[in-house]
Amino acid sequence: MRWWDVEPVLGLERVLFPEDAWSAGLFWSELAHARGPGATRRYLVAEAPGDGGGQSLVGYGGLAAVGGTGDIQTIGVLPSWRRAGLGARLLGELLATAAEFGCHEVMLEVRVDNAPAQRLYERFGFTRIGMRRGYYQPGNVDALVMRLENPAAARTPSPPGPANPPDSVNSSDSSPTSTNPPQGTKTHG
Repeated sequence: MRWWDVEPVLGLERVLFPEDAWSAGLFWSELAHARGPGATRRYLVAEAPGDGGGQSLVGYGGLAAVGGTGDIQTIGVLPSWRRAGLGARLLGELLATAAEFGCHEVMLEVRVDNAPAQRLYERFGFTRIGMRRGYYQPGNVDALVMRLENPAAARTPSPPGPANPPDSVNSSDSSPTSTNPPQGTKTHG
């Protein structure tokens, strides 16, 4: 993710997390820690060909790493791109980054009512270790705390079910990262 991605990511935030969307200031603060020799953050965006011929953001994710522990800060994928393996690809990239940062574990919180996200994390080897009561506001929704030991050895699952990317896209990224990417998407950080 670069500075020019902040506004489009904020648009996705409002669609994906309308009740607790991050602010521009929060993204700017995170990106300030994502560059240079002392970097402790990594934020990625996923793009697909847009209607007007340019690229359109369809997903993003972020990781913070401190003291040997990585924390998945956020992962979001547009509903029209879900079940195409994009969330798994973003997560795989973030886990690879955690390993590069020397993390021995990765933590995350996920809403207790978000079963699809929980299944994704479990496919990568995350286990449930606790609960944070009333973590997500508004609504006072609990968060399930999950942990993955040794992200460098995390298994890379295959995407679930058939992918249904739009018919008009072509593969533009063949990098051998975590999973086979949905056709037409690429990630960069």
